[in-house]
Amino acid sequence: MTKTRPQAERQCADAVLMIRPACFGSNPETAASNRFQQGGAGPEVPLLAQREFDRLAAQLSSAGVAVHVADDKPGPARPDACFPNNWLSLHADGSVVLYPLMAPSRRAERREEPIAQLRAAGFRIKRTVDLSHWERRGEFLEGTGSLVLDRCHRIAYACWSPRTHAGPLAEFAVKLGYRTVTFDARGPGAQPVYHTNVLMAIGARFAVLCLEAIPDPEQRATVQAELEQAGHELIAISNSQMNDFAGNLLALSSSGGEPLLAMSVTAWDSLATSQQRALEGHGTIVTAVIPVIERYGGGSVRCMIAEIFLPR
Repeated sequence: MTKTRPQAERQCADAVLMIRPACFGSNPETAASNRFQQGGAGPEVPLLAQREFDRLAAQLSSAGVAVHVADDKPGPARPDACFPNNWLSLHADGSVVLYPLMAPSRRAERREEPIAQLRAAGFRIKRTVDLSHWERRGEFLEGTGSLVLDRCHRIAYACWSPRTHAGPLAEFAVKLGYRTVTFDARGPGAQPVYHTNVLMAIGARFAVLCLEAIPDPEQRATVQAELEQAGHELIAISNSQMNDFAGNLLALSSSGGEPLLAMSVTAWDSLATSQQRALEGHGTIVTAVIPVIERYGGGSVRCMIAEIFLPR
């Protein structure tokens, strides 16, 4: 594996890629490892999910974020297509990283069309780092779901789960120039938290973290110390708030440089007033009503957004 020289990168993107779902619904292949996901989606759910998607995209655009929307294709069915951050990430050095996904039904989400759309919009892509070969070994790393990146300090946080394994994590770290901080975390039913971005988020000068979800005291102290040493104000959330997706927020920037924090109304409403005020100190809050996507997809606002750091 060739180690890349780290590229200076800001923490908050002012442009994002979103995939408008065609066949959104519950995915039985992902339900066992995602205890945030519920089954029983009815025939009305795909249309409701599209409406929720459109509102979020419009709210981000109104806040000054450049939103690039690519349409999912109707076949084969991709029930999780609105979560593109699991299959790709887009970096300031011109790298596009493609990730290994646990569920075979999700692997069709890796498509060239959205990447070609970004090229046509004027973004420069210098290389593709394809980690999907790890699927053949039964090892997975689901993008910035598995990884929460402190881009400025080149630290990748990851909690171990059926969707996050050591092999692809090590290759990512070498090829993108990151140091890793790994730990165990438990969510609903004391099961491993399926994605790191459910329990933590990192902005330019703050971090949201569910300390209660990290059972090992030494690991908990290590994660907290890393965040604080990097200069982040730590905003702790509870297990209950994590279950309401309070950790699944994303720090962004408007085209004019205004800091923004995107999260769902469910997540925002779960927070205490003191936590809300702390977050407001780090940017304008952009909230979206997405209960259908949260309930049947088991992910929230952060999962729906792939940040674009590519050069123009």
